[in-house]
Amino acid sequence: MNSNRMLQQFHAMFSVFMVVFYLGFGIFFLFFAKMFYIDQAIKVIMGATFVFYGIYRITVTYKQIIKAFFTSEDEEE
Repeated sequence: MNSNRMLQQFHAMFSVFMVVFYLGFGIFFLFFAKMFYIDQAIKVIMGATFVFYGIYRITVTYKQIIKAFFTSEDEEE
């Protein structure tokens, strides 16, 4: 296994962690951030932004995972 492919796999797994972070933080802002003294509109805007960006990152991460784990080295060239 060459190091470039292993780096791609590491990056893909880190992207999965970041998707969970973005979605979790967005859901937290939308539903569970009542203990903070932040205006409701700002909480909704920030929460929705994190959720939508998390959904976008799901599609990008899916493509990265397919490329890093399920393609052979012959197909890449």
